[in-house]
Amino acid sequence: MQKNRRVLLAATAGILLAPRLRAQTASWPTRPVKLIVPFTPGGSNDVLGRIVGQKLSDYWGQPVLVENRPGVGGNLGASLVAKAPADGYTLLVAPGNLLTINPFLYEKDKVGYDPIKDLDPISFMGVAPIVLAVNSRVPAQSVRELIALAGAKAGAVNYASAGIGTPQHLSAELFASMAGVRLTHIPYKGAVPAITDLVGGQVQMMFGIINSLLPFIRNGAVRAIGVGGRQSLPALPGVPPVADTLPGFLTDSWTGLMAPAGTPREVIAKVGQGIARALGEPEVREKLIAQGIEPSANSPAEFAAIIGTETVRWAKVIKETGARAE
Repeated sequence: MQKNRRVLLAATAGILLAPRLRAQTASWPTRPVKLIVPFTPGGSNDVLGRIVGQKLSDYWGQPVLVENRPGVGGNLGASLVAKAPADGYTLLVAPGNLLTINPFLYEKDKVGYDPIKDLDPISFMGVAPIVLAVNSRVPAQSVRELIALAGAKAGAVNYASAGIGTPQHLSAELFASMAGVRLTHIPYKGAVPAITDLVGGQVQMMFGIINSLLPFIRNGAVRAIGVGGRQSLPALPGVPPVADTLPGFLTDSWTGLMAPAGTPREVIAKVGQGIARALGEPEVREKLIAQGIEPSANSPAEFAAIIGTETVRWAKVIKETGARAE
């Protein structure tokens, strides 16, 4: 009898609360929204979050604040969002590695979230091509020459990455595995310090996002010798795909927006509509393309399908290369 009474009270409370919750969802947002970027300022995820976030702020009439929370290969920022209230006021600018790589690369206690159970997809946001670059003093002028240089002495060539588990890290591991060479990994807390040491010559090579590397390629501090996609890039004419030397090599960096699991569908839809609108605006597209980011929005279901496909692909790479977070 007591149990039935508790069930009845809970059901009654739910009925009474439902109109208020619907009203809150309809008027969302009524206060500032945080976009958590799980890496240091200046990288492609930060640029994407700030450009799109400003437009969302204009649409919604509320501040959209970008908060950088780097650490543990992006896991820190992702776990903060996964544990946040599912009300749409804390969202994750999520590079693909957080959703498809880190769960296989790190021990479970170092991840802190389950990308499927703890986060809901909102929309894809963009793709940034990855470029293979070497310090200008490195004698290799091509991918083939770099492989020969690395093969001459195991571990003699070191590479920078924006952190363990990032696309830069796994791209280099895939490259080393396919080329049959051994490289030394030097992880950094973000792309900016990694590129700083690449320019300074403390590291010899790096797979990096094009927008971060392009200024240094243009001023001659580093040399681009390959691109990670299937085709050459307009911004780097004459630089061939790495796959021309290593058939089947393919890597890029993509980013989407995620919410804590259980966020109301109406809020997810409103955010997704805002992203699609922002990425469709010519000025936004021009800014992002100038940074080497190809803007692209989609539905939660379409985004979930991309996550599923990429998870299978990178899980295979991690297993075959034996890559682990140390």
